[in-house]
Amino acid sequence: MNFTQILYAEDGSVGTLTLNRPDSGNMFTETMCHEIRACIDAIRRETRTRVIVLTGAGDKFFCIGGQKDGMEHTKLYAGVLPTLEMYESIDRLQKPVIASVNGFAVGGGNVLQMVCDVTIAKESAVFRQVGPMMGSFDAGYGTWYLEDLVGKKRAKEIWYANPKMTAREAKEIGLINRVVPDADLAQKTREFALEIAERGAFALAAIKGAFNARHGGVGGLSRVTHDLLLSQYLGTEESQELSASFKDRRKPDPAKFGH
Repeated sequence: MNFTQILYAEDGSVGTLTLNRPDSGNMFTETMCHEIRACIDAIRRETRTRVIVLTGAGDKFFCIGGQKDGMEHTKLYAGVLPTLEMYESIDRLQKPVIASVNGFAVGGGNVLQMVCDVTIAKESAVFRQVGPMMGSFDAGYGTWYLEDLVGKKRAKEIWYANPKMTAREAKEIGLINRVVPDADLAQKTREFALEIAERGAFALAAIKGAFNARHGGVGGLSRVTHDLLLSQYLGTEESQELSASFKDRRKPDPAKFGH
């Protein structure tokens, strides 16, 4: 896969997607959002990788939000950063996604790590929501998911007062999972990923689908019923007998439905 603003590499069962705009704080652009979605769509279609790591290039920035330069000046969709499509692709991927926060996670960058399944951060990482203090907001993933992680009162404080949080503070309130020394981030992230990769891939997909069903409505429920249950049902004696009887234009034999 050839990309211009992200990097993707596989090492055994772990795939690593890197936001590759370090000179611009790894801010996501229209192009980067589409590339992340395309990369994850490709990951969905293969069985080589079990866990995906999402990180930023360099040692200062994970991601500090979005940049609209070069987009059409319109209030229609062509003028809106496709961040939701990017978030959705991560959220809907059946494989666990680990955010490895290597620096500042600010604004949309903080929402990006929240959308990932789990987060490990280096000790010097910084987390912050800045929308209302700079003329922006994220009234969707950034609010609902933050409330799930830290509680409603705390989430409102984060959005209303925009405090700057250290990695330790973020872990204490439940915003992230683990904090490691700066020099150990890459190694500890891989160890974390390999630990998860040893679990059952189908079981992990089912668990992630169940979590997503809470906010996903019919789409979330379909992740469980269609992606997981339907594929299993199609291999049952019941499904095969019903399919054969329909094809042969005869009544199905319930005795062949199995037990």
